[in-house]
Amino acid sequence: MEMVPSEENQFVPKEGVFWSCRQSIFDEIKRISQIQNAAEEPRVLCIIQDTTSAKTVNERLTLNLPASTTLSKLYEDVAHKAGYVNGTFDLAWGNTPDMAPLDHSSEMSLSDSGFEPGGKRNFLQLTDKDGEQPQIASDESGTADSSGLDDSSQERFIGPLPRDGTAGCSGDYSSPSYSYSSILNKSETGYVGLVNQAMTCYLNSLLQTLFMTPEFRNALYNWEFEESEEDPVTSIPFQLQRLFVLLQTSKKRAIETTDVTRSFGWDSSEAWQQHDVQELCRVMFDALEQKWKQTEQADLINQLYQGKLKDYVRCLECGYESWRIDTYLDIPLVIRPFGASQAYGSVEEALQAFIQPETLDGPNQYFCERCKKKCDARKGLRFLHFPYLLTLQLKRFDFDYTTMHRIKLNDRMTFPEELDMSPFIDVEDEKSPQTESCTDSGAENEGSCHSDQMSNDFSTDDCVDEGICLDSTGSTERVLKPKSLLTFELFSVMVHSGSAAGGHYYACIKSFSDGQWYSFNDQHVSKITQDDIRKTYGGSSGSRGYYSSAFASSTNAYMLIYRLKDPSRNAKYLSVDDFPEHIKSLVQKEKESEEQEKRQREIERNTCKIKLFCMHPVKMMMESKLEVHKDKTLREATEMAYKLMELEGVVSLDCCRLVKYDEFHEYLERSYEGEEDTPMGLLLGGVKSSYMFDLLLETRRPEQVFQPYKPGEVMVKVHVVDLKSETIASPISVRAYLNQTITEFKQLIAQATGLSAETMRVVLERCYNDLRLLYVPNKTLKAEGFFRSNKVFVESSESADHQVAFTDSLLWKLLDRHGNTIRLLVLLPEQSPGTLANRTLCQKVGTDSDVPFEGSKGSRKSVEAILEESTEKLKNLSLQQQQGSSTSDSQKSSDASDFEHIESPTQEADSNSSLCVAADNRELENRIRAAAGGSSGASSDPENHFACEERSDSEVNNDRSTSSVDSDILSSSHSSDTLCNADSGSIQLANGLDSHSITSSRRSKAHEGKKETWDTAEEDSGTDSEYDDNGKSKAEAQYLYFRAEPCTQDDSTWDAQKCLVVHVDKRITLAAFKQNLEPYVGVTSTQFKVFRVYANNQEFESVRLNETLSSFSDDNKITIRLGRALKKGEYRVKVYQLLVNEPEPCKFLVDTVFAKGMTVRQSKEELLPQLKEQCKLDLSIDRVRLRKKTWKNPGTVFLDYHVYEEDISISSNWEVFLEVLNEPEKMKSMSQLAVLTRRWNPATMKLGPFQEVILESSSVEELKEKLSEISDIPLENLEFAKGRGTFPCDISVLEIHQDLDWNPKVSTLNVWPLYICDDGAVVFYRHSSEEPMELSEDERNELMKKESSRLLKTGHRVSYSPRKEKALKIYLDGGPAKDPGQD
Repeated sequence: MEMVPSEENQFVPKEGVFWSCRQSIFDEIKRISQIQNAAEEPRVLCIIQDTTSAKTVNERLTLNLPASTTLSKLYEDVAHKAGYVNGTFDLAWGNTPDMAPLDHSSEMSLSDSGFEPGGKRNFLQLTDKDGEQPQIASDESGTADSSGLDDSSQERFIGPLPRDGTAGCSGDYSSPSYSYSSILNKSETGYVGLVNQAMTCYLNSLLQTLFMTPEFRNALYNWEFEESEEDPVTSIPFQLQRLFVLLQTSKKRAIETTDVTRSFGWDSSEAWQQHDVQELCRVMFDALEQKWKQTEQADLINQLYQGKLKDYVRCLECGYESWRIDTYLDIPLVIRPFGASQAYGSVEEALQAFIQPETLDGPNQYFCERCKKKCDARKGLRFLHFPYLLTLQLKRFDFDYTTMHRIKLNDRMTFPEELDMSPFIDVEDEKSPQTESCTDSGAENEGSCHSDQMSNDFSTDDCVDEGICLDSTGSTERVLKPKSLLTFELFSVMVHSGSAAGGHYYACIKSFSDGQWYSFNDQHVSKITQDDIRKTYGGSSGSRGYYSSAFASSTNAYMLIYRLKDPSRNAKYLSVDDFPEHIKSLVQKEKESEEQEKRQREIERNTCKIKLFCMHPVKMMMESKLEVHKDKTLREATEMAYKLMELEGVVSLDCCRLVKYDEFHEYLERSYEGEEDTPMGLLLGGVKSSYMFDLLLETRRPEQVFQPYKPGEVMVKVHVVDLKSETIASPISVRAYLNQTITEFKQLIAQATGLSAETMRVVLERCYNDLRLLYVPNKTLKAEGFFRSNKVFVESSESADHQVAFTDSLLWKLLDRHGNTIRLLVLLPEQSPGTLANRTLCQKVGTDSDVPFEGSKGSRKSVEAILEESTEKLKNLSLQQQQGSSTSDSQKSSDASDFEHIESPTQEADSNSSLCVAADNRELENRIRAAAGGSSGASSDPENHFACEERSDSEVNNDRSTSSVDSDILSSSHSSDTLCNADSGSIQLANGLDSHSITSSRRSKAHEGKKETWDTAEEDSGTDSEYDDNGKSKAEAQYLYFRAEPCTQDDSTWDAQKCLVVHVDKRITLAAFKQNLEPYVGVTSTQFKVFRVYANNQEFESVRLNETLSSFSDDNKITIRLGRALKKGEYRVKVYQLLVNEPEPCKFLVDTVFAKGMTVRQSKEELLPQLKEQCKLDLSIDRVRLRKKTWKNPGTVFLDYHVYEEDISISSNWEVFLEVLNEPEKMKSMSQLAVLTRRWNPATMKLGPFQEVILESSSVEELKEKLSEISDIPLENLEFAKGRGTFPCDISVLEIHQDLDWNPKVSTLNVWPLYICDDGAVVFYRHSSEEPMELSEDERNELMKKESSRLLKTGHRVSYSPRKEKALKIYLDGGPAKDPGQD
């Protein structure tokens, strides 16, 4: 039989090819059919985040699968797309990663497993399985060397973590998408990472390097901590020892470094400070040396890391050499020489440049002690001794003098894996007596020598000697070592990624146990290759030009650590079995602590944490968190909740049960009858980080029976409405079904309330004040818009209110009023006429409040009588308004005046009676409607309607003033609360109280005996008028609910004697609200102000009379202060005194009122009596000026003839300076310029007082001439400079001489760099030949302290503070000492 090869390279019969092709066709048809069926069914969008490694934590995999896909197939698809071996990873829900992972072998479909189809995103997390990272699909063993991976695979192990453009170095732990469970188990490498606290990556890199140094780790283990001598918390060696033990023995993937940083004396803020890893290395070694004094490890740092070099100068004429011996812990290597355009290409090249001598010639010649003259010389460095552990710092951070910014040099610099240092050692100096006599103490040893063998022309051989090296085996003993032992092998590369402003550190370290390189990147440890090390050379593939650094990679090596290759000294890591006894006990202690933490974590993972509520019989609604193990039964959980809510002794346990509760909707979802023995994990749907519902511990009385709550029911709060008493009862809870009809629902309510279902009206409040009458009998609750929790109002009566349209019915009006009524707390002024008791509050007619009350002289008058009297006056007012609708303006003003007269609360007081307006009285309301609204309501006159125009002016901030009585109220009395402490006295209020006019010219515009009007446009006004154009009160356009009652101690923290609780419709305007408050305040609404009190007790005046109270809410606070309210065209102004030569140049004086059209002189005329009365300032009108105030800066001087709103812009919350002059005003024209000048005296280091100079033009020459006149400084010697910052432009006397821009080369003041275009600019001037005073160091320090104190008091910046960056310090006493003298 003829055979042909198949696809599997196996021979099959030839006729079998036909059947094979036929089967392939059938399979393809079946596959196409499956695809078509899958296209018709809904699909599930899965977004998977890989949290198993540093590189993939920010990556997303997207799969769009049919809803019928099984979980096992999902795992296969994810494994294929992620490149992992299936079964080596877990998938968990992204929003609740603490839940158990999805089942690998489950055949449940995605739709049955909780996945949402239809385009909704389902977030999953790909996590480690059993603490092991997923195996790469191309790697059969899963643990092979990473050299077999491609470049993209290697990138995920090496390199900086992805950053979000931040300059700081933050670790991956801060990523909200990072799975906490993935850091609980050790990496497959066997090494443990370190958690980045915030910006401590530089610390992590150094700690891992020290840990991977066998000699340092072993020496640290051999040191034993004596707890009796030191606190373990502050012991740096002990905390390092603990950290190293955990790094070697812990089963976690990463551990915290907070205990180590706490031993440094650092607080949490230090974790947010970025520092240099080389700086940290120096500081940490110094701290360890201090802590290890008088121990075996006292000289450990020097033995391992310290080398010696000679700093020499050699005369080129006689060969005489002067030198000193220095010690070093690291060698700083320049990347690019100063001024050079090309960088060094390798570490060897940089080392050669480090020891290359420079020639001192010309002006830099060296004075030779032997020649006794200045001679040419060579200056340089020679290495005498290399340490066992050689540290090289690549100086990648530099300063660009062109841009004046720090920069990072990213140029390429190669470094070998083995470094031969023999070319850089000076052998002759090692053998010379001078070198042998030096010590290792680090002190500077100086000496000189003369060698006749040395050539005067000093060839380069002097620094490239070869041969042998004198190495140290102890502190004093020295032996000669062969050249081959100067070979160092690289084992640590600390890499920096980023710029000079910030970045990220990580370390590439070679293990001496297996020779493998690893990347220690905070909590992530992974294998890397030599190719990854070569990537840290830096630079780009192009030529090494000057600008190559700007286009190079920002990830490059910063510190290199080499170890001397010496088999006699090279140590191995101590194994656990070889640990000293004290380390073994520490290991056991840490192991027990870790096990305890693991057990606690296991308990946490199995604990359900859910919000718990309880309607406590005594303490009302309580909230707590119930933490219960998932295996606890409902009965046990109920007992725990019972104790948690402190119900013992109040309610028996049998009268309590737990129910499912929705706190947001106040909805009882279901009860758990018959499930008392069910585990809580099943009832709650598993252990989750958060639940979409809560639990309520429900209680009952012993005689009651718990009502079962079934899923699918809805909660309805039923409020019964009584139309006769106009009351709405407290809610009754009823449970219904969404498929019930309105008829069935009415019967259910009838059973609960006892009302008749036949005459019942049901109103649903779907949302705020959205009332819907349910009148269709067969319509279901679901169709009517019922939800989980609902509110309905029911009324059942046989009144005629049923016959009218719902929106015209009394029921609708009552519900509308109920929905819009708010409760306000109103604090009345202390000095308002009479007490709250005398201003008797009126209750509703027909209640117990109908009892007569006493008047001011003992006469009695009933509430009905007063209400009838008030109603009669309002009727008369309405008739007057109707009759006067076509009268002249003067008649309208008369009507308004009559209205004021009627409403005055003092009129009844004069007739020995008390006026009380019962705004809540329905009878009075009807009378008002009948009298005022009945006829005018049908009128088409738009002037009769209530104005609703809004104003855009901001509210006036009056929190500076604490006055209860405004300064311009027409009374001779004084307020005890004013800022100027005026004498206190009672306020005498006359009938018909009115404000005075602002100008005499305005007085002529008002008719004699009429109410004064203003000729300003309302749209330009800072406030709204309380009266419309007809003079009628806008509050009377419509009636809105208002009821006031005395405040009880439970209502407010305020004094109940002067506090009102006001229930008011929030659609009422501020004008109407104020008029309703008149009887309680005791004055007309024009004579008091309303201040809204915010949460921080800051008060803001409400001045927009046309605005409603819609921005107010329940229990908002309002303060009433006596004082004239603003009229149309008026603005409240704060007046401050300008004191240019005082330490505090800005002093608040008074609040006053300016009006549009008023001149500056008129405002001064009205202001001066107020200042005399309140602030005891007796000023002449010709010796004061007003000027613009911009924060603390004095500005434009206002001239007497300037008019507000025409020449001077004015606004709400305006502030102005008042300046007292020593002579009559010199400013007469706007073309003049007022400049404040101050002389600087360098010889005495003092500044003179401010002096004002009036310039006729913006000429610099004129300014100099004026300054020369007042100072007697010759013009040619006068220099000036503009002050900086806000007035008074304070500057330290230590800086003013050199920091200001003296004598700018300009001819006019209004150009750069002066820009003096307005009054109030500050100019300093000086004598050019006057030199600053010579100060000793102590005098300068003393002056610096005084200046610092002075400038801080005035709020100005002290610019000569030391470095802005916080210095890196390790505190040996456990914390920084607070210097009381330090700023």
